[in-house]
Amino acid sequence: MKDLIRIMLEGAYSNLKRIIFASDRVTDMELRNKILNGQIVPTEKVAEKPCIGCSGCANVCPTEAITMKKLDEPVELMEGLIKDQIPVLDSLKCVTCYYCHDFCPLYALFGEAGTIHPNDVGQVESDISKLLEKPVKISEDKIAFISQYLADTSILKKKSFKR
Repeated sequence: MKDLIRIMLEGAYSNLKRIIFASDRVTDMELRNKILNGQIVPTEKVAEKPCIGCSGCANVCPTEAITMKKLDEPVELMEGLIKDQIPVLDSLKCVTCYYCHDFCPLYALFGEAGTIHPNDVGQVESDISKLLEKPVKISEDKIAFISQYLADTSILKKKSFKR
């Protein structure tokens, strides 16, 4: 019992030191004030340029945190393939499962940096038209699995988390 009381008192003392004297503070006051005033701009979650707009990420998201936004002007990626939508990630619904990133064709098929990521996309410099021209060797069962998610938005909705 003495040990428990000692641990509680030490914890209370160290927390008071942190609150009153700002000891062990990791961020500086300038950054804290920017956060409190809403001046911090979140990093981009979607690299719009290399995205092919397939909506696979939205279809595979278990929490429906990704919606597809129509583009003002469609973009022709290559002959016969036109991108007319891009994903938008709602960070409040995202549980950071990385399904969207792992399913992104750029990452899944070509091993390049994926166009969507729950934390930060970073700089994605892939030339999608050149990648799409390269032949991709992929098994029939993987093609069936991928096409299922690209074609049917109701697959995971049955398994979605209750709101």
